[in-house]
Amino acid sequence: MVRTAVASIIAALILFSGPASASDKLQKHLEDILKRMDPATRLEQVCDAEAMKRINRDNRELRIDRSVVSAITEPRVKGDTLSGSGAAFRSRGKWYQYSFTCKATPDRLRVISFEYKVGHEIPEAQWSQHGLYQ
Repeated sequence: MVRTAVASIIAALILFSGPASASDKLQKHLEDILKRMDPATRLEQVCDAEAMKRINRDNRELRIDRSVVSAITEPRVKGDTLSGSGAAFRSRGKWYQYSFTCKATPDRLRVISFEYKVGHEIPEAQWSQHGLYQ
């Protein structure tokens, strides 16, 4: 339930193009939901959201609607930094691998820095083994 709510709010934050005050309200709502999560889950969720936002912003041909930082391999945690090479995002019904480093604030509610590199398309035959779906 909480993850579904977070996904909906994340999508709204990424796609929202209205006034800053409305976007600020969505950010506050997202933070309220994140505060109810344990710190590890919160870090993963905030990094998933940042991946969607950054990759969509930097690559206009992509339309990312889902990111899973732990799709292929578990990411590494060091303090408030999450990094990995086995993340995946979905764009236009296809999944792509990516690697990333995501540094969050100590409360893990916002991202301070995010670096990524988009990798190859993940063949549909491999989706089920990684828990990916259409």
